[in-house]
Amino acid sequence: MTAHWDREVDVLVAGSGAAGLTAAITAADAGLTALIVESTGRWGGTTMLSGGGLWMPNNPLMKKLGIQDSRADALAYLAAAIGDAGPASSIERREAFVDAVPRVFGLLAGLGVRWCAAKDYPDYYPDRPGGRVGRGIEVQPFDAKRLGDWVKSSRADEGIPAPLKTDDVWLLSRAWSTPSGFVRGARFVFRTLGGIVTGKRLHGLGGALVMSLMEIVRRQGTEVLLDSPVTELVLEDGRVVGAIVTTPAGPVRIRARAGVVLGAGGFAQNQEWRQKYHGMPGNSSAAAGDQGTAIDVGVKAGGALAMMDDAWWGSAVPMVDGTAQFMLSERSMPFGIIVDQAGSRYTNESQSYIDFGHDMIEHHRHTPTIPSWLIVDVRHRRRYLFSPLLMGGKALRANGIVVTADTLEELAGRLNIDPGALLATVERFNGFARSGVDLDFGRGRTVYDNYYGDPSVKPNPNLGPLEKGPFTAVKVVPGDLGTKGGLLTDENGQVLTEAGVPIPGLYAAGNTTASVMGHTYPGPGSTIAPAMVFGYLAALHAAATSVSITPAETVIPKEKEPLA
Repeated sequence: MTAHWDREVDVLVAGSGAAGLTAAITAADAGLTALIVESTGRWGGTTMLSGGGLWMPNNPLMKKLGIQDSRADALAYLAAAIGDAGPASSIERREAFVDAVPRVFGLLAGLGVRWCAAKDYPDYYPDRPGGRVGRGIEVQPFDAKRLGDWVKSSRADEGIPAPLKTDDVWLLSRAWSTPSGFVRGARFVFRTLGGIVTGKRLHGLGGALVMSLMEIVRRQGTEVLLDSPVTELVLEDGRVVGAIVTTPAGPVRIRARAGVVLGAGGFAQNQEWRQKYHGMPGNSSAAAGDQGTAIDVGVKAGGALAMMDDAWWGSAVPMVDGTAQFMLSERSMPFGIIVDQAGSRYTNESQSYIDFGHDMIEHHRHTPTIPSWLIVDVRHRRRYLFSPLLMGGKALRANGIVVTADTLEELAGRLNIDPGALLATVERFNGFARSGVDLDFGRGRTVYDNYYGDPSVKPNPNLGPLEKGPFTAVKVVPGDLGTKGGLLTDENGQVLTEAGVPIPGLYAAGNTTASVMGHTYPGPGSTIAPAMVFGYLAALHAAATSVSITPAETVIPKEKEPLA
């Protein structure tokens, strides 16, 4: 039976974050025509709101900096960090990821992406076999003016409109307490002023990455349709041959000769799914469009799901407006601890955010832990940047999210915690701080722990005793950077059925898929790097198979939709 189509391209890409943009760029570079459809009215996805780092083992910048790495070490580290996490993190997918890193780096560098190294950022398990410092990379701050009016329809104003870099953050958090922090703060100020003086609108972090990719997309002539979700995939003889896209002008049937790539994020903002798969509401930093729509259409086309019970967990401070502010360095700095509702510590406060999130959720199964409380003494408040409190400290205090007291006994009473229990916890912790060894949870043991620490505090940069009031308690809940579960894919980014068979013509990447990183987070940028790598691999596979596909459908031409 002959199908009727409104439009025809080689590759149809759903999503305008790192996965989707990389897939479209790769397809166009291979000589294919691509079309990007974005479900919301703003492009950039969760990537635009992120730190913008990529965990890229054995990347070319490491060699230039003299940092030794290898394929074998990267794979050994992934094995040690991830373990057996099922087919989403198969050895074939891990090898495909590691092997593609230099190719993705080279392709995008050749097309104009200005990479730089986050050379001080360690792997999250640096003491395990193959662990390293310096595998993270990012993009140099980008001048948004280069995109003209097109930037107005991005999520740029939802991120940090400043030339901040990943490797700035750890030092800026102690900009007024250590010389190295002060120097980095001064460099950041001069970088910002330099952009202003030269008439640029510099963006860093995820904004720099996504804008760099979008500039390439625009230069390649690839069209982007906003407010246009994929609502149905079209199959013929078991192959995905196109999709129905609901545009502002109505449904459009789009034929995709080489394939459809789903890279439209996860389901972090879909509260019904969060309750179903996680058993709790989400406090996510993901974009509003993270509703699971691409996962849903993939399942309806026969795709299998995996790891739907997991997320890129962390800790967050609940805000008055119902959002949550992700918390990073604040829980790791000295002169602070996190306790459950019984007043006890339950994990290493300085460990990676996903491990902290997992521990918080697991501990809550037998002891009320959601919310927990980050308790700090006055030195923490005076010496270190506390990002969530910059978002409205007065309102947070008025709503009981931030609580202050002159003594720990008084603070415990205000938190409905037994004063004796809290004092015993603090006394034990203070002993660890003085000795430099946390006998309970090993806080401050690894170079990753120390990364968000204060080297001026001895003998352990993560351990400082809670002794000086007033004391402040900040409510802490599980937060996340997105969900980890989704469509199961192979080493080429092909969506698999429950039987493990690829669905011809259907690909997926990013948080639309079950993560190759399993249930953990090996290093900085372990979400974005595989999103881009498997977007790249999916487009390459589609390009390689497209030569064998002969046109069979009748196409009814239709005037192209506008870009915005």
